Amino acid sequence: MQLAHVSIDSLSVAAINMRHSRRAPDIADILPSVRARGVLVPLLVRPNGSPDSFEIVAGRRRYFAAKTVADERGKAEPLPCAIMEDGDDADALEASLIENIARLDPDEVSQWETFTRLIKEGRAIADITVTFGLTEQLVKRILALGDLLPKIREAYRREEIDTETVRHLTMASKAQQKDWLALFCDPDQHAPRGWQLKQWLFGGQSISTKVALFAIEDYPGLIVSDLFGEESYFADADLFWQKQNEAIAAKREAYLEAGWPEVVVLEPGQYYHSWDYEKTPKKKGGKVVTTVSQRGEVEFHEGYLSRKEARRARSNGEADEEAERAAKPSRPELSGPMQNYVDLHRHAAVRVSLLDHAGAALRLMVAHSIVGSSLWQVRPDPQRAANETVAANLAGSRAEIAFADKRREVLALLGSIDEDGPVAGGNGDD
Repeated sequence: MQLAHVSIDSLSVAAINMRHSRRAPDIADILPSVRARGVLVPLLVRPNGSPDSFEIVAGRRRYFAAKTVADERGKAEPLPCAIMEDGDDADALEASLIENIARLDPDEVSQWETFTRLIKEGRAIADITVTFGLTEQLVKRILALGDLLPKIREAYRREEIDTETVRHLTMASKAQQKDWLALFCDPDQHAPRGWQLKQWLFGGQSISTKVALFAIEDYPGLIVSDLFGEESYFADADLFWQKQNEAIAAKREAYLEAGWPEVVVLEPGQYYHSWDYEKTPKKKGGKVVTTVSQRGEVEFHEGYLSRKEARRARSNGEADEEAERAAKPSRPELSGPMQNYVDLHRHAAVRVSLLDHAGAALRLMVAHSIVGSSLWQVRPDPQRAANETVAANLAGSRAEIAFADKRREVLALLGSIDEDGPVAGGNGDD
């Protein structure tokens, strides 16, 4: 590419220029600047069959503005031009679109026409995205306009059709597009648009591929995508439901094999109200409740019972527990000999402790005397051991030895000869 000033008479607008048209462009916004300072940004041109003639690839509006100024002044100044290599149509198209996008975004149909030419020139989508700084999705979206009938594209260019409607029309077959176009062109008919068009195309039921429980690769029918490539839908709703129901049945069997007592599958469209159910673990009879929407969405609610079932389960559980308790006789925590062992040692410990607290012992005796029977008696505790092992263990305890020593002191004080005899005896009158 070389820079040069080219006579305005040697320039013409190339047919490949994306803004090529028989009508003169609107130059009102740049004309004052061209009058004052001339054309500052070079036009992109390429040779046009002879060394002295060039066609404009990008800069058509600057060219017409310069011609207008030349007509006003009666003379024309040469225009700065960047001369491209001859025959490089793809580069010419890229240069045209880059300049026009940077200045003013053209309509999408014009971009589609240019992108289509670039594809025919051998450029890949990845090349186009890098060149123009666009995402691959956006380029594909523009190229998807090629799936539309020419009359629909032209109506979109004239802004007679909104973007949402065009988006849905890219999912329509040619026959459906023709039917819709007939409605659109008939002033006495109403052509569906927007979401109504989507319902019209899919017969009232559009099911997204996002809701499928099965692998999309296993679906033998047709899948259609919208203009933006963001959504795809199953063209055959009956075939979808066949595959979806098979997947639900397989999931149900998997739950049963995992030990769930029951898997409930609600009818499509039947609502699942969480307040009608109570969370219940699997081991207590909790079920798996499966909901299916009219749009094909499936949800599995694990571990639930209806509130009525939960109350019944609790009642049955409480009755079973009571029956189990009644069936099992209560058993003491300790065996008979062990209980005797504990009682004797406890008695010995309390008894020897009271020897050091004579006041407490006296109060206990007085309390028993006041609230006791008129036939109140003082009798020694028999302290019968359940077996010889318990008796031997008790005789060797420190509490029993200490009490025996104190007992002998008391008996000696009372002048009793029998060291093993009782300290007191008889009834309350003695």
